[in-house]
Amino acid sequence: MVAVELGQDDDLARAAVVAAAVLDPEIPVITLEDLGVFRGAVRRQGRVIVTLTPTYTGCPATAAIQFAVEAALLKAGLADARVETVLSPPWTTDDITEAGRAKLLAYGIAPPNQSTPHGLFAEDAVACPRCGATTTTKLSEFGSTACKALWRCDACREPFDYFKCHR
Repeated sequence: MVAVELGQDDDLARAAVVAAAVLDPEIPVITLEDLGVFRGAVRRQGRVIVTLTPTYTGCPATAAIQFAVEAALLKAGLADARVETVLSPPWTTDDITEAGRAKLLAYGIAPPNQSTPHGLFAEDAVACPRCGATTTTKLSEFGSTACKALWRCDACREPFDYFKCHR
């Protein structure tokens, strides 16, 4: 759900829709809204401000995401809009929408398991995005990007990325 402050105007609403629809540069099938890093759009001192929270503070895609949002805002006629990074509350994999999880799965990336009420994750039952089997093995803590781990399905023998849980 795109977050826009109450009493929105047309530019604010347009900025929210435009920013939320920007694709992640590392996983180009998932939007910033799907990923949960788009936090909202507000008007501050007359200027539209779009807020984003990176998946983690060292994410190398943070600058690329900011530039992509700025370019999308400019293309939408919002040249005066600005993008701000907010670190609190921190992003977690629980912020990924159900639509985002489905898009990850369709793209061949196992979506992160949901956290339990105690904030714990069960990584021992990662389902293969290709065949659905839960008999899988972690091969490496590091996958194609820092936010993913490399797993292999014991049933179909295919390797796949698993989006690591972050809480």
